[in-house]
Amino acid sequence: MTEQRPIPDPSPLVALSTAHWGAQTLLTANRLGLFALLAGRQLTAKTIAAELGTAERQTRLMLNACTGLGLLESQPDGYVNSALSAAFLEPGKPGYLGDALRYSDDLYGTWARLGDALISGKPQIPAEDYLGRDPDQTRHFVRGMHNRALGVGRALAGIVDLEGRYRLLDLGGGPGTYAALLAQRYPKLQATVVDLPDIVAIAREIIDELGVSDRVTTLPGDFNEDVLPDGNDVVLISGVLHRETESGCRALIDRARDALAPGGMLVISDVLTDANGSTPAFAALFGLNMMLTAADGGVHSDATVAHWLEEAGFTCIERHPFQPPMPHRVVIGAK
Repeated sequence: MTEQRPIPDPSPLVALSTAHWGAQTLLTANRLGLFALLAGRQLTAKTIAAELGTAERQTRLMLNACTGLGLLESQPDGYVNSALSAAFLEPGKPGYLGDALRYSDDLYGTWARLGDALISGKPQIPAEDYLGRDPDQTRHFVRGMHNRALGVGRALAGIVDLEGRYRLLDLGGGPGTYAALLAQRYPKLQATVVDLPDIVAIAREIIDELGVSDRVTTLPGDFNEDVLPDGNDVVLISGVLHRETESGCRALIDRARDALAPGGMLVISDVLTDANGSTPAFAALFGLNMMLTAADGGVHSDATVAHWLEEAGFTCIERHPFQPPMPHRVVIGAK
């Protein structure tokens, strides 16, 4: 007789199929300004509805759902932000992620067209929209990257030793957050952030807010095509390779090598998978997100990136994972 396998628990399937309920509750509450409204305050459902301009009964349902998700706490005299929301969803807090959620909100409908992307082989949102053509989407994108990069950049600064290095070139540096945080850590470091004109226009605001505009400058342009400053001690490529094919990644690594002085360091930081391409799960899903939003979007493994560096002539290659829950990894090589 063959041994019968136990019937699996279907709960994970149900949870996955309804995951959008919780996601849309969070994104909508953030978009409406609920967490900002409740910052340091306790308000009744009636007052919240009046201030948000929403219907009271429906608002109460939303507030109860937010409470069930751990985003709010219900008290006898009204609702307050939970400790989680107070730390990360109230504007002005050091860990604020509200702008990052706004970018996720912009992509929500795009994910509903995943099947179309698989059939057509094309992204479901024009990258031009969030890279300059649509001012609101561009600001959500850049500010959202900044929100995420604050934590990731501080972690990167703890992994990469730039002592004795003075010139950093940040290719596709987006909001400039990484370069700014590294400049804060290393007072003698000068950095140049290269990215598209509409991106660096917002990056300049962020660099100024972080207090390093005297040492971190921006260079508008296409890092894949334009002439790059050479003689750098460090070239940083962060969050760029997931927008490129293998050939695009290899070409960018070659350009980075040419922009480095002898003995210079190439630092690649990104969401990267294991060699199998399917773990961690977040990294694999991130590949789908990039497929939906960029013509050549996807995800690579850290082993593959290390191999590309080796073939480009880099030595002393190292791979380091970030501390959980951050899904990023860094690959380092010396020219």
